[in-house]
Amino acid sequence: MISFSTCWNSGRHTAGDAMLAEIRNKLGFDLIELGHGIRLSLMPGIQDVFERGLVRFSSLHNFCPLPVEVMAASPDCYTYSARGAQERERAVKQTLQTIDFAERLGAPFVVLHCGHVPIPRVTDRLIDLINAGKMYSREYVRRKIAAVAKREEHAAFYLARVTECLKPIVDHAAKRNVRLGIEGRRGYEQIPSERELPALLDDLNSPNVGYWHDLGHIQIKENLGFLDHAEWLAQIGSRTLGCHVQDCIWPAQDHQPPFAGDIDLEKLVPLLPSACLFVWEMSPRKTAVEIRRSVATWKERFGE
Repeated sequence: MISFSTCWNSGRHTAGDAMLAEIRNKLGFDLIELGHGIRLSLMPGIQDVFERGLVRFSSLHNFCPLPVEVMAASPDCYTYSARGAQERERAVKQTLQTIDFAERLGAPFVVLHCGHVPIPRVTDRLIDLINAGKMYSREYVRRKIAAVAKREEHAAFYLARVTECLKPIVDHAAKRNVRLGIEGRRGYEQIPSERELPALLDDLNSPNVGYWHDLGHIQIKENLGFLDHAEWLAQIGSRTLGCHVQDCIWPAQDHQPPFAGDIDLEKLVPLLPSACLFVWEMSPRKTAVEIRRSVATWKERFGE
């Protein structure tokens, strides 16, 4: 099953009905993910279109809608890993509201970001070094090894905070019959890492929570030398609920239409469950023509 995320066009609309109509009319999708850029001003139009039966919602990306004080797409405006208890409580409260909204819209999934380990940001620096032709330099290796050591030193403390916040969220989602997908992130600093995720799912121990794969994010991690994309999917595939579909141009230009970048989709897609939800998550700069072409090719190769 394939769906389409409003991250492509929520930033250029002031009315939710017009935003959804553009996706339906220009791209042909009536199954839609409400992305993490849904402002409160878009809500009346979204509700109206839903009540008229013009669209169905596959998923919501936390936080949805955005907190009233946040005016632009910001899925990490509050995190479960935050140092301050007040921010963690705010993150939990906003997530519970997203789950309630998902239930009202009949959306079976909510996608979560979980936070980060507060180490010096290394991902973008490594990308800069690759772009400068220094992937095999001593500086690259030194920075990468230092980041791994630092993260391993501090990660357990912040992962425990995340787990503590997630437990009431998982319980609430179960009561609402909503499933939670913990997204694979782009940054090495972010939680959980691929090494941490299986244990986190085991700790939460609920059929209502699983993994949410992001093809672009994980390809960037492979390009940086942190993992093997196919090996990771072979390990985690059976616990995957959904997937953000995007391609990536080497080394880190993600949110490209499928088949426009360097990801070996023919190799990777079969490693995901047959019931996996595939959500196109496109850059706002991509044209409707580019997107429609990618969807047509996808259906030819993988079906609908």
